[in-house]
Amino acid sequence: MACGEFGPGRLPEPERIAATIRKLLLAPQGAGPLAGRRAVVTAGPTREPLDPVRFISNHSSGKQGYAIAEALARLGADVRLVTGPTSLAIPDGVKGMKVETAVEMHDAVKAQLPADIFVSVAAVADWRPASRAQTKLKLKGGADAGVALQLVENPDILKRIASKKKDRPRLVVGFAAETNDVEAHARAKLVRKGCDWIIANDVSGDVMGGSDNEVLLVTRKGTERWPRMAKAEVAMRLAERIAEAFCDPEQADARK
Repeated sequence: MACGEFGPGRLPEPERIAATIRKLLLAPQGAGPLAGRRAVVTAGPTREPLDPVRFISNHSSGKQGYAIAEALARLGADVRLVTGPTSLAIPDGVKGMKVETAVEMHDAVKAQLPADIFVSVAAVADWRPASRAQTKLKLKGGADAGVALQLVENPDILKRIASKKKDRPRLVVGFAAETNDVEAHARAKLVRKGCDWIIANDVSGDVMGGSDNEVLLVTRKGTERWPRMAKAEVAMRLAERIAEAFCDPEQADARK
């Protein structure tokens, strides 16, 4: 305390301070290089229930997707964030929609079209149980007995949005989380999914739960390797590249 006063000090929590700073940095309504553009971003994992207690999921924290949604909003975009279960707060200036399963995420994304930009960051489960038990599954035949699960494919959200003949976003960006041959797998995914760009990274370490990322930007023109940096920096760098694709006449067609 100053000036001879005594008593308990009071400082807002660091998260609240950071949120206030981010809000002040957001582009004013209708301003910024992406003003007038709608962006749909997916983030986090999905959960595919086996029964009322258990589900199939993955280690995605949602940090990268949330950071991208926030970065796009800072550049003036109207951002819709479709998110699986995470512990994160929806960023300021972003409209959030919370879902659980891949089917719910697919339906939520479709409901936000048409859009100019789609960034598919979420780690969506490829499969779901063919049926969900209405009561908790029990062991049968003892602890050594095997359990068989029948799985069915989930909707391929990225491919379905990229292949739409109507309401296809002008720029579709996918993510490739790989553990080996990152660039080769990412380039194959770019072709297989029909998207415009792929952001690829090696998730064999602590990337899915950590705060840093090291990615490749893969396009039909080539590959850029970005150095390891905070996920917020990756997000802003990507948002700026997206803005360039919409604002620079030489990059008007982002799919080239």
